[in-house]
Amino acid sequence: MIELATVPGGKAAKKGPVLQPDELHKLILQSLDDDQAQEVVSIPLQGKSSIADYMVVASGRSSRQVASMAQKLAERIKKAGRNAHIEGLPSADWVLIDAEDVVVHLFRPEVRSFYNLERMWGFGDAPEVANA
Repeated sequence: MIELATVPGGKAAKKGPVLQPDELHKLILQSLDDDQAQEVVSIPLQGKSSIADYMVVASGRSSRQVASMAQKLAERIKKAGRNAHIEGLPSADWVLIDAEDVVVHLFRPEVRSFYNLERMWGFGDAPEVANA
């Protein structure tokens, strides 16, 4: 699929092939692996949510590593012809990268365990909490 972008003057220019959601997901997982992300979890959201096709959750050892992974990932996504919006980069405790079809959450380990997104988005996969 070739996407056309409008350039100054109103003319359309070829932007190049756009990655499909599965290809984007694969690129993201490879980037996180290359940058030594820890505990990478991919949650398929197709048919469960309209926000994205996949959610990826990963940890970095420090705020510096989380920030570096987020910046490199956003660059790789943009280089592949997709959009990437980053939130939370200044503190880098929890960085959200919205790549449209894939949403990526990068955490420091302590912050990740506090929010426990995998359990929230695991739907029926998470163990039930006993009522007291």
